[in-house]
This record gives sequence, C-alpha cells and structure tokens, in this order.
Amino acid sequence: MSTPEVQHFYHTASGTLSYIVSDPATAKAAVIDPVLELCTVSGRTNATPVSRICDFLDENELELEWILETHAHADHLSAAQILKSRCGGKIAIGQGICKVQENFARLFNLKPPFCIKGSQFDRLLGAGDTVAIGTIDCRVLETPGHTNDSVTYVAGDAAFIGDTLFMPDVGTARCDFPGGDAGCLYDSIQALLSLPPDTVLYLCHDYPPAGREMRYCCSIDEQRQSNIHIGGSRNREEFVALRQARDRTLSLPAMIIPALQVNIRAGAVPEPEDNAVSYLKIPLNQL
Repeated sequence: MSTPEVQHFYHTASGTLSYIVSDPATAKAAVIDPVLELCTVSGRTNATPVSRICDFLDENELELEWILETHAHADHLSAAQILKSRCGGKIAIGQGICKVQENFARLFNLKPPFCIKGSQFDRLLGAGDTVAIGTIDCRVLETPGHTNDSVTYVAGDAAFIGDTLFMPDVGTARCDFPGGDAGCLYDSIQALLSLPPDTVLYLCHDYPPAGREMRYCCSIDEQRQSNIHIGGSRNREEFVALRQARDRTLSLPAMIIPALQVNIRAGAVPEPEDNAVSYLKIPLNQL
C-alpha cells in the first residue's frame, strides 16, 4: 500500500486548513474540507480558495475521487459543489449529518423538498467504513463531541481530525452547538490519542497566538503532553467542567448562520426563488 502525499491549503480569514491527499502510485486524490469565501456585506461568494485546489490537481495531473467533509462546518462555507463540478469526485460526510440537518432544519424552518436524511451527499460514512484513494484505504473513525457528524479520516500514517483537536497551545473544539457533548469529545480525543504513535494529526484549523506561525499538523505525543485542555493527566470529569466553562464565554462564529445553511446541503446554496435568486435566512433572536 502506498503512503499518501499530503498538500495543505490555508484560508487565513477563517483559519481553515484544506488538504489534498493523493496516492503516488495511481495519481488518485481526495480533497478534505474545501473552502468557499462569502462576503456577508455584499452577499457575494469567492471561489479563489477552491480554485487554488483545482489548479494544484490539474498541474499535478491528479484525478479527484473523493471530497471528504470532516463535519458540517460553522465557520466557513464548503466549496464541495464547486469542486465537484470542476474536478469530479463524490462528496462524503459522517452519517451523523442527519441529526445535524434535523437540528438546523428546525432553526431555519426548512421545509420539503429539503431532506434530513443526508441525500444531498453522495455517501454517508460510519465507524469502520473505508474510502479508496487509489491503492490507499482511508479509514473512517466517528469522533463526535464538537458535532454529531464529526469524523476523522485515517490514511496510512495520516489522520485528518477536523475540529476535534487544535494545536496544543489552542486546545480543543467547542461543544455548545446543538448536538455537542463535552463528554463525547473527551472520548473521541482518547480514541485519537490511541492511534499508533507515529500517526501525524492534520488539523482543520489553526488560530496561532501572537508570535507563532501557522501550523497544520502535530504528533500524538505533542497533544498528549502539551494540549492546554486535554494534556497531562486531566480526566474526563475535569475536562468536561473546563470545556463547558470555556464554552460559556465564547461568541458564536461569525459565519455560523450562512455556513450551516450551505453546509448541511453538501455545499449547495438554497434553491433559487421565482426571481432566480438564492437567499439565506437570518433567524432573529434564536441563537
């Protein structure tokens, strides 16, 4: 089996990391967590971040097989549909997306034909499922806690862990969104820290403190020893108390309202109305 090649792309405005994971033996590839920009003032989208990914695929003659979402993000719009239209591939996400859709369909008062069974995605993934990237089997771990649908993709010695962990000096994901659970997050983190010690953890975000450059990966040992929320000997009860207390101090992500309306649709905007324009809703006094 080949060892995957990994190329990262950093979207500064949202602190988001996207990845191309490719098999050098077959030139097959997957893209993880592609980003579409949105200006909330003008309502205009900008495909520059995903265009960089498309250009890299073309320049390196890589064939896109999968577009893999680690979860329905609240801090940026997914570019999955644009990427699929330009480069092909199938869109996949964790099977917990159905619960996420149910929660946010209620918030945004979404009616049929909007479906809460995940049919917007080409494949829903559960624990133990695999997706093939050429000769590389990419294994799925369910890692809920931040969201119901959070998953980790393990390809060779690389694990793409979504928001479950950040860099050790930033900590761990928040758990105060609908479906979030700090105890589940603790359990998911323990599962990640139980992966083989040479596994490289690739993060979905980095928010570097002043004086530190952006980083996109780290070791299991580094997380185990130094993570400010989970490192050392902190037990489950202590972590849950710390995480819940911290969550009570956090503001909502600036992009949560537009992002979730798009991301629960697999990166598609809402259906155009009778004037051929798509609209995003703002629920007043609900969040």
